[in-house]
Amino acid sequence: MLIGEYQSKLGEKNRVALPSRLRTDLGNNIIVTRGYENCLVIVRPDQFEALLKSINEKEFTLSEVRDTSRFLVGGAAEIELDNQGRMVLPKSLIEYANLKEDLTFIGLVRWVEIWSTDSWKERLDFLTNNSSEIAQKLEGIRNE
Repeated sequence: MLIGEYQSKLGEKNRVALPSRLRTDLGNNIIVTRGYENCLVIVRPDQFEALLKSINEKEFTLSEVRDTSRFLVGGAAEIELDNQGRMVLPKSLIEYANLKEDLTFIGLVRWVEIWSTDSWKERLDFLTNNSSEIAQKLEGIRNE
């Protein structure tokens, strides 16, 4: 199961090691793409294919469908980990997520997010301060 918070470093040549606990569940072939709130998202190829299918089933004449495709699919990279569990992140994704040396990986059951550690601390502060309100909104959505 993809859970937990892990620290890592972005090294020379834009290389970073995927934490071993996450690597066990994701495997050596992954998809990395833009995520919301300026993070990156890692999924297995089969999960990405399911996402593509769900997007492609929608009417492409809708601008929201095209924009979602542009955002998630247009920014995606197929990556194979080396035998030490490292990957090279594309420069465009590093720039999108404003990644610096210190990185935080967040396991979220079905996917993993990569954050700049500073950005993650800010987001976690927001979540900590607003968790009750967020849970109430989610409960309202679930009951609709």
